[in-house]
Amino acid sequence: MENFFKLKENKTNVKTEIIAGITTFITMAYILFVNPSILSQAGMNEKALFGSDVVKAGLSIGNDKIIGAVFVATIISAVIATLIMGLFANVPFAQAAGMGMNAFFTFYVVLTAKISWQGALAIVFICGIINIIITLTKVRIMIVDAIPESLKKATGAGIGLFIALIGLKEAGFVVSSPETLVQFGNLKNPQTLLALFGLMLTVVLMIKRVKGSILIGIIATTVLGVIAQASFGVKGLNIFIPDKLISAPPSLSPTFLKLSFNDLFSAKIGLLSIITIIISFSLVDTFDTIGTFIGTTSKTHIFDDPNEVPKKGRFPRKIDRALFADAIATSIGALLGTSNVTTYVESLAGISEGGRTGLTSVVTAICFLLCLFIAPIAGIVPAFATAPALIIVGILMISSIMEVNFEDFEEAVPAFFTLVMMPFTYSIANGIAVGFIFYTLIKIVTGKASKVHPIMYIFTALFILKFAMAL
Repeated sequence: MENFFKLKENKTNVKTEIIAGITTFITMAYILFVNPSILSQAGMNEKALFGSDVVKAGLSIGNDKIIGAVFVATIISAVIATLIMGLFANVPFAQAAGMGMNAFFTFYVVLTAKISWQGALAIVFICGIINIIITLTKVRIMIVDAIPESLKKATGAGIGLFIALIGLKEAGFVVSSPETLVQFGNLKNPQTLLALFGLMLTVVLMIKRVKGSILIGIIATTVLGVIAQASFGVKGLNIFIPDKLISAPPSLSPTFLKLSFNDLFSAKIGLLSIITIIISFSLVDTFDTIGTFIGTTSKTHIFDDPNEVPKKGRFPRKIDRALFADAIATSIGALLGTSNVTTYVESLAGISEGGRTGLTSVVTAICFLLCLFIAPIAGIVPAFATAPALIIVGILMISSIMEVNFEDFEEAVPAFFTLVMMPFTYSIANGIAVGFIFYTLIKIVTGKASKVHPIMYIFTALFILKFAMAL
């Protein structure tokens, strides 16, 4: 391990790397419960997630009431992607199905655009192939450089609002209203009360800087719900308890290689809308990944290579390898049966514990692998227990909007529309498209057209054409 991971060169040791890997796992393990919960709403619960016998609560009927294929796909994709990051790039970053992108996959691509989940997986696969190509050709870096920082920050914040809205809806805090569009939910609903408990507990734990706060909140809310239902007879919780808590992993076959290009290209939304979705997926993945990498570089020097002479306008070789590992992960996830797999900012928890090499990632991957045998436990977790996690993630993501200069109206307008159009139109793609269009048009009318990168003009033209075709 010393020779392979270069531990001494990176001023670390095996013990430190193991602790860092476990820490990273604890902080991101909530995805094991949240991702299947979100993707089940795309219809994958009926056709793939739980097999042929399904109840509305989302658990298979029989003695093995266990969550199925998407749970396994979430784990296996995280294991493979994180191992690639650790063994190929030798950096302490973990990967898994990305929050925000799984919501976009379900609530816009499938439920709004009416593309089947098999077709949506095909979109994710194409996005991964594109990311591999643009990473190898350095185009990915060019795209990042071309897009203004205000739009990048607004995109992250907009996704945060989008995820938070979904969490508020799942918790029952926000419900639809024919008079006012939305209104406050009913706190007499036991699911809403338990979601409120989970949210408050998670907030307190986050403030106290307890590691694994989100995961603890999910587990505590689930346990309280089980007690309320089993011991006090509280109705309406719809929590199903399996006969056993540990079992062999469920079959992956219902989602493995089930992506369908026929479903994708026969969709009614049109080719331009599909292109917009693919661009949105790729951009969000790119922003998240490079933002996570750069955010750690200056403080930890993880990507520094003493044998490499820095070149102007080029990222270090280690970042190139890490970006390639991230690009491969998305396509792997699509083949297995989950939405975009990306680098997790929660990796910073392990890095803060001293993780500096790929050994940290290997340990995190092993932790995920062991979770294959707790599928029945994951099947217990209800949607109202994972809803607070979505709200908390939204809070964490929206902070990036503080870096936008709203005193500059030219910068404020496109950032604002990027921010608000995502939750208000229930689409990340619409938010990115409208923000790009406003930014480019404002620069043109203010005589600053030459300051707009050609790549921005290409994206803007595609987005305008997409909206025009919808008229």
